[in-house]
Amino acid sequence: MGMGDTTMNDQHKTFMALALKEAKKAGQMDEVPIGAVLVSESGGLLSVAHNRTIASADPTAHAEILALREGSRKLSNYRLLNTILYVTVEPCIMCMGAILHARVSTLIFGAPDPRWGAVGSVYNFANDKRFNHQPKIISGICRDQCAALMREFFRSKR
Repeated sequence: MGMGDTTMNDQHKTFMALALKEAKKAGQMDEVPIGAVLVSESGGLLSVAHNRTIASADPTAHAEILALREGSRKLSNYRLLNTILYVTVEPCIMCMGAILHARVSTLIFGAPDPRWGAVGSVYNFANDKRFNHQPKIISGICRDQCAALMREFFRSKR
């Protein structure tokens, strides 16, 4: 692993820690604890978000969608070319669809979602050549913390 890889990995962990902080906010609001952070190619923070489906009475108010909306507003562009999206949990089909439409370059997620995941767990939209965009995928960044947050949330529901 070269020097650049270590620096890159540190950057990934830093932004995922921010996404985890967002996820915890969602959990405290009794929302599914998922957080997302959108970053520009140069490493500039474009948006941070967490699940707000209940608070917003909006089934589309997933962390990823909210982060993409805010990032697009900030850039005044529906295309989010050369951006990196960090998400604590593997995106669902709705979020993956939005990520593809927005042309996000890189998707980085923490924990897999065996029930809803659309990046390899249930479906794999990222590698589907029928779509005209395939984002780069990096998974497993802060995986244990991301998975633990989900586990604890759902355990408290039972």
